[in-house]
Amino acid sequence: MITGQMGIFSLGDEAHGFFEFSLCGGVKGLDLVRAIAKVRMPHTTVGGANSVVGFRPELWRTCAAIPDDVHGFNDPLSGPDGFTMPATQADAFVWYASAHYDWIFDLGGETVQALSGVAKLVREFTGWSYRHSRDLTGFDDGTENPTLYEAPSVSLIESGSVGEGGSILLFQQWRHDWPAWSALDVAHQELVIGRTKADSVELSEKAMPADSHVSRTTLDIGGVEQPIFRRNVPYGCVSNHGTLFVGFAAEQRRLHGMLVQMAGADGGPRDALTRFATALTGAYYFCPSVNALATFVTDSA
Repeated sequence: MITGQMGIFSLGDEAHGFFEFSLCGGVKGLDLVRAIAKVRMPHTTVGGANSVVGFRPELWRTCAAIPDDVHGFNDPLSGPDGFTMPATQADAFVWYASAHYDWIFDLGGETVQALSGVAKLVREFTGWSYRHSRDLTGFDDGTENPTLYEAPSVSLIESGSVGEGGSILLFQQWRHDWPAWSALDVAHQELVIGRTKADSVELSEKAMPADSHVSRTTLDIGGVEQPIFRRNVPYGCVSNHGTLFVGFAAEQRRLHGMLVQMAGADGGPRDALTRFATALTGAYYFCPSVNALATFVTDSA
């Protein structure tokens, strides 16, 4: 049976560590895949942490099958008014999540050390839970998320298809403009988001602004809404904070289409929330199935 990485669906963890790596000069992609597969395999849920690993799609393609239309975040995405989401694609992604940060700290350190000589750490983020399921705007994050029963079919490539059991990940750092956001009263914040703040009820069709976050992140293709599975977490401190967007889908077009709409690059309005949050990074990773990863764990790896 083909199994997706279960860390994708491990809701409820309070502490998170995200690590992005780039290949060292002269190192082959296969060497990095083997090194990460070997590091990852012992770190199961019973070991104290959940984990997810992913690779730049072009790198994974040199080692194993992947859908032809999956690609890295290789170019910035800009809207007609000059708003831009940057491309900061790295070669590999490792995410640890646990009930306590001490596990994240230890596993992160072990991973950086284990990959030294193969890949260098280019970015690291610490995430944490805020008021159970809210982001630092104060709104509930992921209200429209699929249930855990539905999430695998939304997130994982179906059995029998190229890359089966794998998932496409969009990972972005969004820094919040807290002074500008907090200057809005709740009614105006609700118009920006498209939901009520207290109980996360979506605004009526009549009241919903065309540029609301809900409107611009809802992607329809052929009249059918295209779901993704969000695992966003807050990051940062009082003076510098925001949201780490962690989104999974079985098809990259769902994730990319959402970003195009947010930027207003589809001819529609730019997402109002982007007036109060700035994208600082952007990368796509292919998160292979557990089965696919296991094939790279060898005695010589």
